[in-house]
Amino acid sequence: MQTLRKQHYLPQFITPASDGAAKTYLLAGDLGGTKTNLALFSAVDGTLDLIREQKYASRDYPNFSEIIKHFINECRDTPPQRICIGVAGPVVRGKVELTNLSRELSEDEIKQSTGINAVALINDLEATAYGLTTLAPHQLTTLHRGAAEHTGNIAIIAPGTGLGMAGLYWDGSYHHPFPTEGGHTDFAPRTDLDILLLRYLQEKYDVVSWERVVSGPGVYDIFQFLRDIKGMEEPAELRAAMNAGDPSAEVSKAAMAGRIPICVKTMELFVRYLARESCNLVLKMKATGGLFLGGGIPPKIAALLETGEFYHHYMQGDRMAELLASVPIHIVNNDKSALWGAAYYAGLLQD
Repeated sequence: MQTLRKQHYLPQFITPASDGAAKTYLLAGDLGGTKTNLALFSAVDGTLDLIREQKYASRDYPNFSEIIKHFINECRDTPPQRICIGVAGPVVRGKVELTNLSRELSEDEIKQSTGINAVALINDLEATAYGLTTLAPHQLTTLHRGAAEHTGNIAIIAPGTGLGMAGLYWDGSYHHPFPTEGGHTDFAPRTDLDILLLRYLQEKYDVVSWERVVSGPGVYDIFQFLRDIKGMEEPAELRAAMNAGDPSAEVSKAAMAGRIPICVKTMELFVRYLARESCNLVLKMKATGGLFLGGGIPPKIAALLETGEFYHHYMQGDRMAELLASVPIHIVNNDKSALWGAAYYAGLLQD
């Protein structure tokens, strides 16, 4: 059971109207390019209680509605009354084309397939933003404490299968989450090595966005660049491990262990690019309320982010060093924050 409460470094949302002692069942989802997490929650007077959770391989089902129906069929004793799904892509008028799945999904489709009328699709990073308010202190790792007193907008950047970004606008009393598609903006090279990487990636992609370098697939693209263009050695045992599993995960694991130079260099570049785009996001949003690193990758490479290299490159923001230094920076260790945020949002819906 988790009571929604605010820590001083977490956003403050308008409190949803209380239903008193009435218990509401909420179906929350986090739909990504690799996996889909669904969960059933109960909500009573500001408290979310996780009842059951299931993970699905997104590509194993012809459409998302089939996943939802399968999950609901296993919740016959506690059928959900409201549904909110966080999705990887821009939601426009209740519809989304899933960025990394090449499929469409709509609120109407979910309503028709489930018979539930209270349905919302929101961007997965918007869901992550709502999920911040459900976090406990131990679910954050602080990289930089920032100013003693900080208020204002908040920025979230979340590398995983893709690169998600969102903001929380501060109105003086409360935060208001909003999604962005900033991961698809142009990658900005700064050094000669960056320019070589850009040219290499231009041979593979029509547009080289930040998502092409700051994501799981981006890790492997950087690795291949260092191997193919810079001539760094790919050991045979590493090649075998990558062929047998997830290449990006194998690269990051080797880098975390401090072995295999090409892997160490790959993750040095990844951390630098994550820091650079984090700086860009903070400056564009004037996010004096904080920067949160979400998604699947930052918690797994926390040791690399804590060395000081991330903060060093983050601080290279032209003449805005004072502003950047004032911003608290946290890693979100709970990889289910988008799921909890979707449940929070579902609680705001009207039956």
